[in-house]
Amino acid sequence: MTATLQRDAGSGIVEFPLEETLAQRYQTVRAFTHQLCETLETEDYVVQTMPDVSPTKWHLAHTSWFFEAFLLDRYADNYTSPHPQYSFLFNSYYVQIGERFHRPHRGLLSRPTVRDIYAYREHVDAAVMELIDGADAALLREIEPIITLGLNHEQQHQELLLTDIKHVLSVNPLRPAFLPAPDFPQAETVPLRWLEFKAGLREIGYEGSGFFYDNEGPRHQRFIHDFALASRAVTCGEYLRFIEDDGYRRAELWLSDGAATVEAEGWQAPLYWEKVDGVWHHFTLHGFGPVDMAQPVVHVSLYEADAYARWAGARLAGEDEWEVAAASDAASLEGHFADDGVYHPRATEGKQGLQQMFGDVWEWTRSAYAPYPGYTPPPGAVGEYNGKFMSSQVVLRGGSCATTRNHVRSTYRNFFPPHSRWQFIGIRLAKDAEGGGR
Repeated sequence: MTATLQRDAGSGIVEFPLEETLAQRYQTVRAFTHQLCETLETEDYVVQTMPDVSPTKWHLAHTSWFFEAFLLDRYADNYTSPHPQYSFLFNSYYVQIGERFHRPHRGLLSRPTVRDIYAYREHVDAAVMELIDGADAALLREIEPIITLGLNHEQQHQELLLTDIKHVLSVNPLRPAFLPAPDFPQAETVPLRWLEFKAGLREIGYEGSGFFYDNEGPRHQRFIHDFALASRAVTCGEYLRFIEDDGYRRAELWLSDGAATVEAEGWQAPLYWEKVDGVWHHFTLHGFGPVDMAQPVVHVSLYEADAYARWAGARLAGEDEWEVAAASDAASLEGHFADDGVYHPRATEGKQGLQQMFGDVWEWTRSAYAPYPGYTPPPGAVGEYNGKFMSSQVVLRGGSCATTRNHVRSTYRNFFPPHSRWQFIGIRLAKDAEGGGR
């Protein structure tokens, strides 16, 4: 995919232009989903290890159903789904479209088979390409936003596919690897620095001509107080010191819900961490091995991120602070993404400015996921995509090593419940500053 990170000097927004036709964009994104599955065995596609995890074959089917439900059923003449119950099986949460199969039970479905699902994808792809090829200019203008939304939706599920298959493989005592471990030299931890930003009235939210989700707007003003942001994400070594200082059992560090969750779940370390002969190991998509202390800590909940920040004498950033910093000249656009084929965060190289703002790990903010002033969900079922989740969720920013490079931008608002850990989520510290330096 021809895509590079660029900063729009006028708006401060990071753009990810695509120099491809609509058909090429469609084929590129759909092919990458297949590429992610190349190392899987048939048995890997069908397992569901917890309610938040969906089987790989369900992701393959659901992303195809999205084009079927929102594009083909409306615009393609004489289109017929391969099976009349596919909409029931592969609809996720779009109530206006119809009934849905119970999410925690997706792993109970041995049929349709993996072969059937790939045939379904081919069926949908052929119909979409026929629709694009036969469309006049007016129809192309009408269907392009729907296809673009569908492709961004598929990129989200590419990330979910990786996070979900990691959980699936992690519960197997054989510790199977999704991919062989890359041969990277051992990195050293780069000293953490603080970059200060001045108080002022700032513009927040998307402004531009490219694709963005409805929850990224409308663009609006917010007053930002002086603050400072850490130059990089928190490392595993730094988080280990929190563990060794009895951080998980110190009541003064924890939000009430967090303390209750830690006690109920028996958390003593990030998800996938395990002590072997007194040494911390963790499961990655490259298998099981010792924790690299220079890499960003990953798979932590909001509760753990908040407790660590308190222990470190800092706090988490507000999403408005994060966006101001990410859109500034201080923020590097470099990072490690799914395009790199590594699927695990890597240590920063210690360059100047803000590192790892994009890619490597999603970063918890302290901001509740709520509508911006003037926000209105789009009409119809597509309006259920984001708006109805604006309750009991917390905003994350920046993308991860499982995110495709051209999918995120400085205004992108991801969101999860505060107990979530199975996503590639890490920590960046913030603090109040007396007199910003930028």
